[in-house]
Amino acid sequence: MMNETGGTYEIHRILDQMDRGFSGDAWHGPPLMGLLEGVSAEGASKHPVKKAHSIWELVQHIDAWNTIVHRRIENQEVEVSSEQDWPRAWEVSEVEWKRALHNLKESRRRLRESVERLRDDQLEEVVDKNKSSRYVLLHGIVQHDLYHAGQIAILKKALE
Repeated sequence: MMNETGGTYEIHRILDQMDRGFSGDAWHGPPLMGLLEGVSAEGASKHPVKKAHSIWELVQHIDAWNTIVHRRIENQEVEVSSEQDWPRAWEVSEVEWKRALHNLKESRRRLRESVERLRDDQLEEVVDKNKSSRYVLLHGIVQHDLYHAGQIAILKKALE
């Protein structure tokens, strides 16, 4: 059965959770993009918590996993190197920080568009070598966003 947007019901619910955690009306508090508002390049690059990643590193990591999950749900085999998993910020500038935020939004847009094309009956298909289904990967990306959003919230407080 189709919903009002043309998608299937479970796909619609997954998209709703993705949207709420990323940039929507999240139940738990500010969504990921809301937490990133007002963060400067300098602040994003700092490590205010010993042995923790910076906000910038977390943004690039989340961006990377949007792309990895997108490719996997499209049946592409993806080997994840440490450089892909945790890309480095080579130049700290407002231009590069804005580019990192733009890249994050674009990777999420591409992932979301791919999810919109799925049908509920495709969710249980195993799509990667770890034997993960699309369902597991899509719920995992929501959990991943929220986990790192919590880290970003703590890092922002530590910068104050």
